[in-house]
Amino acid sequence: MEKHWTNEAIFYHIYPLGFCGAPKYAHDERECQHRIKKLIDWIPHLVEMKVNAVYLGPVFASYEHGYDTSDYRMIDMRLGNNEDFIAVCDALHEAGIRIVLDGVFNHVGRAFWAFKDVQEKREGSPYKDWFHINFDGNNAYNDGFWYEGWEGHFELVKLNLHNPAVTDYLLECVKFWVDTFDIDGLRLDVAYSLEHHFMKRLRSYVQELKNDFVLIGEVLFGDYNLIVNDEMLHSCTNYECYKGIYSSFNSMNLFEIAHSLHRQFGADQWCIYRGKHLMTFVDNHDVTRLASILTNKKHIPLAYGLLLGMPGIPCLYYGSEWGETGEKAPDNDYALRPCFKEPKPNELTDYIRLLISVRQNSDAICNGAYRNVVIQNHQLIFERSSDNECVMVAINASDSPYTAHHQDLQGEALELLTEEKISMNGELELPAYSVQYLKIVK
Repeated sequence: MEKHWTNEAIFYHIYPLGFCGAPKYAHDERECQHRIKKLIDWIPHLVEMKVNAVYLGPVFASYEHGYDTSDYRMIDMRLGNNEDFIAVCDALHEAGIRIVLDGVFNHVGRAFWAFKDVQEKREGSPYKDWFHINFDGNNAYNDGFWYEGWEGHFELVKLNLHNPAVTDYLLECVKFWVDTFDIDGLRLDVAYSLEHHFMKRLRSYVQELKNDFVLIGEVLFGDYNLIVNDEMLHSCTNYECYKGIYSSFNSMNLFEIAHSLHRQFGADQWCIYRGKHLMTFVDNHDVTRLASILTNKKHIPLAYGLLLGMPGIPCLYYGSEWGETGEKAPDNDYALRPCFKEPKPNELTDYIRLLISVRQNSDAICNGAYRNVVIQNHQLIFERSSDNECVMVAINASDSPYTAHHQDLQGEALELLTEEKISMNGELELPAYSVQYLKIVK
């Protein structure tokens, strides 16, 4: 795949409805509020963190959580109006930060205008074929007809993406977002449920609108190659390695993440995602935060050292850069999507910023090949190498120092995090609970 701006990007993920302190339901708000402008106040923090792209969760009108869209062309009144969001996007762009929005194209909310027309006119609605409907049945809302909801959630009405009128409408909305807000990409919600022909058409369409526009899919499982390719999406969420990171530290078995990284990006012919840049993360709006899921809190900075050193497009979730906690619970997504009055930077924040700075100045870490060098239960050393640079990433998750031995640990190296010069002669000292980024100089 061709080189893309996302290859060197650091994303910052915000769930706007929670971040801005919006009420849970739209009917709890009687007048338009202007909460979305809070994003402008956080730009200095993003710049300080060296973030160069934001991924914003749903911002368009909905009844509840944003994934139940009622109007694709209006900012949710709990957040503000279109003029407010134009100001936000302009300010982000002025700071050198690109904008990726949630593209929720698999389903809409029950308040979506076309579905309301079907409720009113039934078989007489010109939009009846926009959905998967059976007028001989019924549903839990007693509409007098059955319709397909997303994975059994009937507050989310599945769109019929085989209907050209539906796909035409969605593409027109994307054009509206580009023309109005100048967005730089989309993260496609439940991309694993989207029709492949729709994603192909979307890719072709957005490239005409903006040739460096990015499409990133939400994918939980399966073969990412099916939709991450030159015809469909540029990237997708790397849930395999997300699970591998926290699980490896909790079980003190770094073989797990080493296996996943080699399986995906190693040099063997059977390694499946070589040359692709998948979106990597240690937490997001749907999963327990890193600071809550890791059993040993001293592993938190190590997990970020691994995330920023491995292949992919790193994405930080707002608040986790200072170690915010949050556990996923049934029917309480807002535990993971809180409102913070202001950033709360600390030593962890400073450390992550250092990792980001080193990554952004390393072609090997951003774009290089991957190779495992030393794998132990508590230690992992892997190599990232490009045509002009070689960096060894060394992690010791143990509470004791460790001396790694390997024939490839040779020569002089510059430890990029401390700027210390190190001589290796077949061995490398790894302090307890440590991360090293070693640039081989000769």
